[in-house]
Amino acid sequence: SSATPASMLARSYARMSLAARAWPRGPSLRAGFSSLSGSSTVTMHGTTVLAVRKDNKVCVIADGQVTLGTNTIKSNARKVRKLKDNVITGFAGATADALTLFERLEAKLQEHPETIRACVEMAKAWRTDKFLRRLEAVMIVADPQVSLMLTGNGDVIEPEDGVIGIGSGGTYALAAARALVDIEGMDAEQVARKAMRIASELCIYTNDSYTCEVLETKPK
Repeated sequence: SSATPASMLARSYARMSLAARAWPRGPSLRAGFSSLSGSSTVTMHGTTVLAVRKDNKVCVIADGQVTLGTNTIKSNARKVRKLKDNVITGFAGATADALTLFERLEAKLQEHPETIRACVEMAKAWRTDKFLRRLEAVMIVADPQVSLMLTGNGDVIEPEDGVIGIGSGGTYALAAARALVDIEGMDAEQVARKAMRIASELCIYTNDSYTCEVLETKPK
């Protein structure tokens, strides 16, 4: 017997579903979280954060876009903050998780005034604590001496070139900043803003509404 239009359509959808599952998935460049909406999973994409250290300045900059599914739900989210007068942090990931991590890091900075020590203790707690290890975010922490990236795997990473990029467009911003950082006449903030502009033109989850914080670094 000949197939009905309905059965043909059903087989077509089944083939499309199998093809989508078989499509190779590379390393994810998205920092975000999944929330349940009915029976489907919606991923909140969220951010590009960049830290650039050059000469006597360190700059941490982030875009303001938050995207839920196919909709941009916020264009001016603030993802870079000062925890103390001389410590800047930026986050990529779930906002509620990041706020919790900000609070924990602020407490660690009060216990350990040295930023590296506070970040190491924070990473240890993030890795081992039953509550914290469920939080999904990546953080950049910068002070006049050091720039660090913190993850929930217990990583505390200091880049050798002073440039860090995280989030949905982090690789674009990182590549652009590395190409620009050696140009004479551009300071850390100028490099960061130009690199973020490039990232916003390439990453659909990154816009050109930036939050930027700059610190003067101590001469070596």
